[in-house]
Amino acid sequence: MAIIKFVNEKKEIQVPEGSNLRKEAMRAGVQLYSFPHNIANCRGFSLCGSCRVLITKGMENASSMGVAEKTRLKMALPYIGNEDSMRLACQTEVNGDMEVQTKPPLNWFGENFFS
Repeated sequence: MAIIKFVNEKKEIQVPEGSNLRKEAMRAGVQLYSFPHNIANCRGFSLCGSCRVLITKGMENASSMGVAEKTRLKMALPYIGNEDSMRLACQTEVNGDMEVQTKPPLNWFGENFFS
C-alpha cells in the first residue's frame, strides 16, 4: 500500500500501488478542480489539464509521463518552472508514497518563466 499525503488539505490516504491519483483523490473527497473545471472537465482523459498537481515528495514513485500528458502540460502556464514536479492527476499512477499539492499557483517568478 502507498500513502498519498495531500499537503493543502492536510489529508493522508492509503491506496493500492498502481492506483490512479485522480480517482483516489476524488474517492477521498480531495477537490482537484477549481471553478469552472469542477463542473466542466475532461473526466480524466488529459484533455483539459485542470487536474494538474505538484508532487513535492516521491516523484520517483509516480509513473512516467506519456505523450498526451507532456503535450498538455506544455500548454499550461503553471508548468513553467515546475517541469520536474508537475503532473496531471488523471495520468499519474501511484507506485509508492508521495506528497501532492493540489491546485498549484502560477510561478510568476520562477527562474525559467521569462526564458
